[in-house]
Amino acid sequence: MKSHREGFPAGVYLVMALLTLTAAVLCVCAGSVAVPVGETLRAVWRALRGLPAGTGSAARIILPVRLPRVLCVALEGAALSLCGGAMQGLLRNPLADGSTLGVSAGASLGAALSIAFGLTLPGLASFGTTGMAMLFAFLSMLLVLALAYRLDYSLSTNTIILIGVIFSMFVSSLLSLAITFAGEKVRTITFWTLGSLSGSSYGDALTLLAALLLFGTPLLLKSRELNAFAVSEDNARSVGIDVRRVKLLVLVCVSALIGVCVSVGGTIGFVGLVMPHMLRLLAGPNHRRLLPACLFGGASFLMLCDLLARTVLAPRELPIGVVTSLIGAAAFVLIFARTRKGA
Repeated sequence: MKSHREGFPAGVYLVMALLTLTAAVLCVCAGSVAVPVGETLRAVWRALRGLPAGTGSAARIILPVRLPRVLCVALEGAALSLCGGAMQGLLRNPLADGSTLGVSAGASLGAALSIAFGLTLPGLASFGTTGMAMLFAFLSMLLVLALAYRLDYSLSTNTIILIGVIFSMFVSSLLSLAITFAGEKVRTITFWTLGSLSGSSYGDALTLLAALLLFGTPLLLKSRELNAFAVSEDNARSVGIDVRRVKLLVLVCVSALIGVCVSVGGTIGFVGLVMPHMLRLLAGPNHRRLLPACLFGGASFLMLCDLLARTVLAPRELPIGVVTSLIGAAAFVLIFARTRKGA
């Protein structure tokens, strides 16, 4: 029982970190213009020491363009996968992910309104699309939880999922209405809602890292409670867990983290839905192992998807959300078929 409750041995974490780092190096070096690994590592090392990076490809491509993008992709993949694993454990629903509450849809609506009509936060015009997406993400989360609380004081799982699905459908209709009046900016809105991290900056990476530390850490610390929720809410109450407080904490952290992710990279689907399923086959259902595995696995998966998006039709670039949806849908069908066969 003790080994079941504990997380991975230190060696396993080291292996996962090395695999993720290997994927990051591959994605930084590969692309429409390939850069040798040695040149890339030398440029990064010189930049870390505060020295000039030189005049080669690494200085012109890797440091200002490709490295910040890969960092943002890795952090976003880790965050989305972590949110999906936490939501599936909390709601005991294999179809749950970070967008279950309608937060992704709300953030997309806020960004679309900003792009189409130039709406910004009063006094914070410099934040533009990012600020509106984050604001609408938080407002969506508050509205869904308020409606669920109004209908069901205990905030039962079925009520939250139902309200979240209905809210997502409503917001999708508003998003379609905004696109109708967007005029020449329809292309920009459509590409953004499909998910894209092109043009990401080191500032975006710092934003994602801060959000992951602030909102992801409580999710990791609640892995024991999520293990109890995965059995049933009654089981969680029987072992002394404050069900309502923990549920609210997890929902708020997931919503906030998803809101930041959508504000930076748009709507990227299937990462939070498929990755926890795939990693559960390797790490097992124990959230003390599953959630850390989601961090590394989600980061590696999204980096490789972004690499495909950049190279498969080079020099043209696919939206990363299209790639994750194609791969995620196929993977989910295979996982579902295997689960049914096992049952």
